[in-house]
This record gives sequence, C-alpha cells and structure tokens, in this order.
Amino acid sequence: MTKSNLIEKVTERIGTLTRKQTEIVVETVFESIKEALAKGEKIEIRGFGNFKPKQRKPRKARNPRTGDKVEVPEKKVLHFKVGKALREAMNAR
Repeated sequence: MTKSNLIEKVTERIGTLTRKQTEIVVETVFESIKEALAKGEKIEIRGFGNFKPKQRKPRKARNPRTGDKVEVPEKKVLHFKVGKALREAMNAR
C-alpha cells in the first residue's frame, strides 16, 4: 500500500473530508512520527505496534568481495515490535 492508497482509503472511509484535507492529515501524522523518532522518542500505537529508535554500536565487518576488514560506525536504527491485535489479525485463518 502506498501513501496515495492510504489517503484514498481514509477519504472514502470518512466521507466528510476532501482528498486534499485527508492528505494534510496523513502528512501531519507521518511528520509527527518522524519528528518524535528523530528526537529519540518511542511511538506506541495501540493494536498496531511500537516504533523505537535504537543505537547500534560500531563494529568490525568484512567486505565480502575483497575480504578486507572494514570499520562500521555506530548508527541509529528503527526497531518495530508488532502489537498483539495486529499479530492476531495477520495470523487469523
């Protein structure tokens, strides 16, 4: 699903907002999530899951082509833990 598909579904579901208004709402939600994660905050959406930024430590790796050792610097990564309701919905048969 793309962002455009999401905007269309929300517009159809609500019915009282125009597509442009729905686009502003969806963009605002995504921007708020990005800003919070950039600050290092955890995002919890009940029934969906948790987004949590984590710091990955620097490490030594190996270039698979040459076999040379390479230093990989520390970096932030995003960890997602699926919520119970979403996990159950995905596995429902």
